[in-house]
Amino acid sequence: MEIKGVYTALVTPFSNGKVDYVKLEELVNKQIAGGVDGIVPVGTTGESPTLNTKEHIKVIEEVIRVANKRCIIMAGTGANSTDEAIELTLEAKKVGADCSLQVAPYYNKPSQEGLYRHFSKIVDDTGLPAVLYNVPGRCGVAIAPETVARLSRNSKIIAVKEASGNVERVSEILDLCDISVMSGDDALTIPMMSVGAKGIISVASNIIPAELKKMLALFNAGNMAEAMKMHMKYYRLFKDLFVESNPIPVKSAMAMLGMIEEEYRLPLCPPSEKSKEVIQKTLVKTGLL
Repeated sequence: MEIKGVYTALVTPFSNGKVDYVKLEELVNKQIAGGVDGIVPVGTTGESPTLNTKEHIKVIEEVIRVANKRCIIMAGTGANSTDEAIELTLEAKKVGADCSLQVAPYYNKPSQEGLYRHFSKIVDDTGLPAVLYNVPGRCGVAIAPETVARLSRNSKIIAVKEASGNVERVSEILDLCDISVMSGDDALTIPMMSVGAKGIISVASNIIPAELKKMLALFNAGNMAEAMKMHMKYYRLFKDLFVESNPIPVKSAMAMLGMIEEEYRLPLCPPSEKSKEVIQKTLVKTGLL
């Protein structure tokens, strides 16, 4: 399995405190209609820390059911407990996930050896292919390029989502090993692809899946000028969807567009009025609202 193209880090819609599975189905169908290569349910954007285990697996199961093999499903099953990550990954495998997204363990800050053992045990015990997720800004620890290279020798470690904000990391990783690197930042999609990344695991594609798919197609066809035009058209959206902690801004934007109710689970809450104004202006500027 090769990980490339546009993958959407899907939001989890809520209504009256519960997961809104009707809206979830609508969102999955919108993504597939937009031509995405894959969907990532219950990653950070899907508010995974606030879903209980039953909800977590149910969301994955429903996304798989609705997608019906029309795209790859990369289930967010990472945890800072190796045993918990294995348990979630086995459940995701049971309901039909194609692969999992494994975030670096957060808060407990393991060593590089600990990271290596953590990810290795998950794939060895579950047999499900895994994508590493490097996001030190949230986790407090980075997966070193040397550790990525070491892990890449395991055939079940198939890609890395690079969300450090550092384009150079792509070159560092590819200099050490042959693995698919996916940008974890919408604004860095084109810069990272220019040095070898294969695509984007995107927040913005919750709103503009077809547009991102077109941008990548233009880039891959060698039409850099047109790809850059699209990048610049949506650049402010890419940035302003992080005006507060993800997924607060993207859910607020989706609510403005009538896609979902604006509902979060604590400790996440609606954005400030100032942030809402920024998001609304950007949606108008990009012609989405």
